[in-house]
Amino acid sequence: RENWLWLVGGLVIGLGGLAGWQYWQTSQRQAKEAESAAYQADMDALSANQFDQALEQTRKLREEHPGSPYADQADLALARAAVENNKLDEAATHLKTVMDTSRDPQLQQVARTRLARVHIERGKPDEALALLDVASAGAFAPLYHEIRGDALAAKGDAKGARTEYEAALAGATPESGVDKPYVEMKRDHLPAAGAAK
Repeated sequence: RENWLWLVGGLVIGLGGLAGWQYWQTSQRQAKEAESAAYQADMDALSANQFDQALEQTRKLREEHPGSPYADQADLALARAAVENNKLDEAATHLKTVMDTSRDPQLQQVARTRLARVHIERGKPDEALALLDVASAGAFAPLYHEIRGDALAAKGDAKGARTEYEAALAGATPESGVDKPYVEMKRDHLPAAGAAK
C-alpha cells in the first residue's frame, strides 16, 4: 500500500513535468512563428517601398520579441533600404541598434563594419575609425583594416590608408569578406608616396 502511494505520486509528478515540457515547446514554437510572420510582414512592406510601415513593423517586432534574431535581420534590411535611399542617418540608427543589442556576436560585428562604412559616407571618418579596434576584431580583422583604409583615404591620409590596405590584403582569406582585387585597386589608386601625408 505504501509503495502504491509513492508510485502514484511519481506518476503525477512525471505527467506534470511532461505536460510542462510540452507547453514550453508549444509556446516556444508559437513565439518563433509569430516572430517569423512579423519579419515577413516587414520584408513585404520593404518590397512594396512602404518604408514607414516597415519601420513600424520592426519597432513592434523589437518591442514584442526583444533579442529576436528576426528583429536584428529586420533592422539590417531597413539599414540597407535607408542607404539605397540615401537616408544615412536612419541607416546608422538601425545598424547601431543591432551592434548594441544583438545576442549574436558575429551579427554585432557585421553591423559594426556596416556602420563604419555608413559613417565614412556621412563624411565622418573619425567616427568610423573609433568603431574599428583591430585588436578585438578576431576573424574580422582584415575587413576592419580595409574599412580603416577607406576612412583614412577619406581623411586624405594616403600613407595610413596604404598601410591598412596592405594589412587587409595580408590577412585576407576567402571567409574574411575582403575582395582582394578591389582592395588592391583602392591601394593602387592612392596618391603616390611623395604626395601622401
